[in-house]
Amino acid sequence: MARAGLTADRVTEAAADLADEAGFDNITVSALARRFGVADASLYSHVKNLRDLRTRVAVLAARELADRLADATSGRSGKESLTGFANAWREFALTRPGRYQATQMALDPAVVATSQGHLRIMTLTYAHLSAYGLPEPDLTDAIRLLRSTYQGFFGLEASGGFQHTRDLQASWTKILDALDNALRHWQVSEQSPGNNHESDR
Repeated sequence: MARAGLTADRVTEAAADLADEAGFDNITVSALARRFGVADASLYSHVKNLRDLRTRVAVLAARELADRLADATSGRSGKESLTGFANAWREFALTRPGRYQATQMALDPAVVATSQGHLRIMTLTYAHLSAYGLPEPDLTDAIRLLRSTYQGFFGLEASGGFQHTRDLQASWTKILDALDNALRHWQVSEQSPGNNHESDR
């Protein structure tokens, strides 16, 4: 690619594509420079360092994931919302693996506070379970259950960890049925004061 026309957005998009192809952990300034056909130093006019580049990819990925989750849950509630949310997240993990890895990156709180994608994911995560009527702290407990289940499933699916002949989609459907049942029959604990869910998404 020509050197002219490089921008921070173009560099970030190319880094996100590289992450999907080679893995988020394999993003380097050198690899990205080779993709553009420029010297490493040329990219430092647009990103500060590798950490900044990966942070930019994480912010981009969160924005894209938030858009998918919003579309999947719009106008839905209860199990339909739960299923839409989970399926959208799974599809993102399967089709955009590097971007998905980027959404799991631990970021500086100041970055998260200004990342519209991360903020929307947090809001959507809590909002899509509103029909279950769970108070805090049970709502956060439920979300941690869902996140743990989904991320464990996605990780095993991506690595080929499911070796049984049982159809994977059938298992996924049963898992969502079980989660819906657990949410509908949740044993509510004694409600504690406060409602702090800023770090859970």
